[in-house]
Amino acid sequence: MTVLAERSGGGRATGKSRTTRPPYRPRRNSYALFLLPGALAFLAVVVLPFLMNTGVSFTDWQGVGTPKWTGLDNYRRLLEDDAFWESFRHSLAMVVAMAVIPTAIGLVLAAALFDFVAKHFGAKTAAVLRACFYLPQVLPIAVAGIVWSWILAPENGSLNELLKAVGLGSLQQDWLGDPDIALYSVMGVMVWVQIGFPLVVFMSGLQRVDPQLYEAAELDGAGWWQRFWHVTLPQIRPEIYVVLLWCTIAALKVFGAVYVLTKGGPGGATNVPSYFSFQNFFEKTQVGYGSAVATVLTVIILALALVGLRLQTRAEDAEEGVAR
Repeated sequence: MTVLAERSGGGRATGKSRTTRPPYRPRRNSYALFLLPGALAFLAVVVLPFLMNTGVSFTDWQGVGTPKWTGLDNYRRLLEDDAFWESFRHSLAMVVAMAVIPTAIGLVLAAALFDFVAKHFGAKTAAVLRACFYLPQVLPIAVAGIVWSWILAPENGSLNELLKAVGLGSLQQDWLGDPDIALYSVMGVMVWVQIGFPLVVFMSGLQRVDPQLYEAAELDGAGWWQRFWHVTLPQIRPEIYVVLLWCTIAALKVFGAVYVLTKGGPGGATNVPSYFSFQNFFEKTQVGYGSAVATVLTVIILALALVGLRLQTRAEDAEEGVAR
């Protein structure tokens, strides 16, 4: 063994030499190995079925036998189908019920829980109330739908019995069986289901807002509503974009609630594109036409997501430019 002595002062050896190794720097390409399983799963579960569905949409097929190539016939039929366009109009109503209204209510509730309840009754009370509002998101939609079908039943339903008990029996309705009000009843249920998601996201976003902004606004004499409008909303704008985009996509592809509550009825009054596609797939065995509906719905959702992300990126870039 070779011992190299370093001499200092009296010339005594101070230790053995050690070879200094450069720090390990992984190759940038090595991270792709960790992404590979997810990419393969995405390819197998999302991309491949979508391509297969798109291929079937160009055929006339009843689910058995050999598909017959028809080109764009299903899409031409779709453009002339009043039931298809009616289902999309119902989807716009679902966007209001699942995106617009829950976002507005969630903003006010989140600000109230964060700015009032947490300060006067404690953070634990606010957390319990937040969990209560979020509970419908945790419940399976099948369970929630069955419970609401009991509540909205025309005879012996909880809502009609309550109206009768308080002397408002004249307002009793067949909430899910009347074509004029069935869609509004489903919308009301979806508001109840969806409201917890915006609330949780907004309360999380409020935690990153600088408390000094609220203190400065309060010293200037701003009331609660003024602080909410001029401080809270501008500070959590990214969360608002995310919630609106996420909830809008959820509204466009809603299926479970419609299936459990009304099955698209009565008379198609609550039909939506996803359930309309399901009907053509499994009830009418018009697989090619159902695939065309599903393909169009998927393309619309993808386009909406890309536009929403683009608008959000522009807004964030504009804010950064102003801050600089």
